[in-house]
Amino acid sequence: MASCAGGGDEPLTDALLARAGSGDKDDLEEIHSVSAFLRCAAEENRRLWCLAGPAIFTSLAQYSLGAITQVAAGHLTTLELDAVSTENSVVAGLAFGIMLGVYLQRSWLLLTATAVCMLPLYLFATPILRFFHQDDQIAVMAGRFSLYMVPQLFAYALNFPIQKFLQAQSKLMAMAAVSAAALVLHVALTWFLVVPMRMGLIGLAVALNASWWFVVLGQLAYIVMGYCPGAWNGFELDSLAFTELFSFARLSIGSAIMICLEFWFYMFLIVIVGNLPNAQVAVAAVSICTNLFGWQIMVFFGFNAAISVRVSNELGAGRPRAARFAIAVVLMSSVAIGVAFFVAVLLLRDVYGAPFTESPEVVHAVASLGVVFAFTLLLNSVQPVLSGVAVGAGWQWLVAYINLGCYYGVGIPVGYMIAFPLRRGIQGMWGGMLTGVGLQTVILIAITMRTNWNKEASEASSRIRQWGGGGGASSRIPDSF
Repeated sequence: MASCAGGGDEPLTDALLARAGSGDKDDLEEIHSVSAFLRCAAEENRRLWCLAGPAIFTSLAQYSLGAITQVAAGHLTTLELDAVSTENSVVAGLAFGIMLGVYLQRSWLLLTATAVCMLPLYLFATPILRFFHQDDQIAVMAGRFSLYMVPQLFAYALNFPIQKFLQAQSKLMAMAAVSAAALVLHVALTWFLVVPMRMGLIGLAVALNASWWFVVLGQLAYIVMGYCPGAWNGFELDSLAFTELFSFARLSIGSAIMICLEFWFYMFLIVIVGNLPNAQVAVAAVSICTNLFGWQIMVFFGFNAAISVRVSNELGAGRPRAARFAIAVVLMSSVAIGVAFFVAVLLLRDVYGAPFTESPEVVHAVASLGVVFAFTLLLNSVQPVLSGVAVGAGWQWLVAYINLGCYYGVGIPVGYMIAFPLRRGIQGMWGGMLTGVGLQTVILIAITMRTNWNKEASEASSRIRQWGGGGGASSRIPDSF
């Protein structure tokens, strides 16, 4: 990227990326012209989309498995929509958050053990939801659905390590192909079991479990058939695979806590609105918005993965200015997409709930959330990208503390105060929680802007040498495939 210099273009008064220190001699050159900036931005966008594109498609396809199940439930009854939404958001959400943090065979062992530890959440979901004062009908039906979804819990435990393994081998297109096939299977199976077979909630569970296990077995077959030479040498039954599990788990705790605090924040939103008057409508409206929010967040999870790779690559290679430029480019792209989502929700707020339910009351409640929901989408176009920067720079613990303070020290208490003492209902609850997201975004932006990237590059290079990488370039993940 050093070739992206200004050359003979019209000069600017100041460099768009000023010199921040010595850096590596192969670092990105200072940019002194608009056309040079556009050339470098186009090249960086190509690199980012090569990483983010397949990851976004895979995330969207896999998220759609649960989202389609939720849409199908919404066309049965409002109560069944609430049950599926509560199970997806609360019970499966807890499992999903925890398992995302651990990065093939050691991970399987750790996450299978984690899944066993989490079985009580599925087995006793009804009394747990009653403890949080959920509507009794919702608690009973969500508890039934949780029992049916136990196979999905163990599919999660196997799927996350497989995905991280394939990402490290740059096999993103294989992941995307398996996810696309699973999505087609899921749509067909859901329709068959719910419409002609009239199996209702059981049919939804069977289709969702079958689709997740199709993803796991499809990706595993790709690995064991020899498409990852040098990285997969068969199942290891000796100490190579199963030693130092404690150290391996400890390495993942920071990422796990950071991600769990983000996932569980919106889980609490579902739980708290279940205590509002007319809880079935409130839970249905919030679950529809969180369903749509999940689709958007999958796009930015792709950017999250891409920018964490780009930042860690450039810092490891001793290129701090290139790391800063990658952050600037991905933020511009993500904000542009966030603005598009923001405008779309405001324009369609009276109708975007209709595909999810046949209840006019629920559609009206969803429309009442339009403004706060639009701002949620806008703020969350930046936050996942900044979290990806944190992963790439090794700041997981710092972000975990920020998430804890902003989400649970500010967002939830403010939302609860507005929703209950001030009687502003679901709009007040969501709007209050949005203050936590806004505060977190401001703090992460400030940290990113004030970071000494030359120092971060030096520390990253030191870590690579300490771990036996020998040099930055040899240890990097490829930018293109």
